[in-house]
Amino acid sequence: MSSEPLIPATVIGSWSFPGWYEAFIADVADRPDRYGPADREEALRDAVRVVVADQLGAGLDRITDGEMQRVDFNLGFYDFIEGIEPIPRNRLWGAPAHDQRSKYRCVSPLAAPRGLGTVAEFRRFRLLTDAPTKMPVPGPFTLAGCIAGGEVYPDRMGVTEALVPIVNAELKALAAEGVDFLQLDEPSFACHPDAPEEFLDLVARTVEGVDAYISMHMCFGNYRARAVGWRSYRPLFPHIGRAKVSQLAMEFASRELAEVELLAELPESMDVAVGLVDVKNTWVEPAELVADRLRAVLTHVDASRVSVTPDCGFSQTARHVATAKARNLVEGVRLVRRSIGGGD
Repeated sequence: MSSEPLIPATVIGSWSFPGWYEAFIADVADRPDRYGPADREEALRDAVRVVVADQLGAGLDRITDGEMQRVDFNLGFYDFIEGIEPIPRNRLWGAPAHDQRSKYRCVSPLAAPRGLGTVAEFRRFRLLTDAPTKMPVPGPFTLAGCIAGGEVYPDRMGVTEALVPIVNAELKALAAEGVDFLQLDEPSFACHPDAPEEFLDLVARTVEGVDAYISMHMCFGNYRARAVGWRSYRPLFPHIGRAKVSQLAMEFASRELAEVELLAELPESMDVAVGLVDVKNTWVEPAELVADRLRAVLTHVDASRVSVTPDCGFSQTARHVATAKARNLVEGVRLVRRSIGGGD
């Protein structure tokens, strides 16, 4: 965007929960009567203040509230959706995998009369900082992945269709609040690429009438640092270049820049946010490696269209690791900016 430096360094959305805040959330769940609304709001606002300081201290050009109000990147949204009931999980113990995530079943037509809660998140963020931000919102297909249709909807696409107007209304509400950068989180599309025209139509209707710069984040899943699908973007090309969004956010670091050459197939009107640090790895990439990865990206796409991010959100990454990775991401970007005359 015009107010940003060349090759902005930013985040995908989530940040590591501070340890004290994670303990607080667990205690609230176990003993809710111990905390009043003011106590919960104070803790939440303090947590946002901490992660804002982490991100600004790392030198990031565009930050978020760290998704401190959310459970995972999308699970907290189901608390706002009416017409569903929880399904008991079959497996609670053992190595983490996606079958341990919360699941729901439709019992009546879906609705979200209170919205999805992101407007309140943005307002809280703005009480603390006027830094450039983006607001991530899970897309309808991804949200539908945890909802069985029951006797209300025939299949996942039926659930998705019911969620399209809910997500569209949320995006419009955020734009009306002054959010100029929205991110549609749709990792499920990267894992289910078999209906491209249906997918493109779904994206177009989800963002219709939304007055903002819109990025679409497509990773391969990061629940407990586990991917959920075949990690290839090839099946999404060339049709993904016709998506009605301004930017695609894609992961490359964990795949050692595999398929980075696909960026050359995108139209010049499409920006890209490239993931150049691996959120699943506790090893902190040196700034020089981030710079080398970025230079490889720039052989396929012009610098004016590129932003640099982690592969995914940092919610599954230890805080000290996330902070170190963000700092080196910023420094790697600055090394390249200086080398091509883009300043610091």
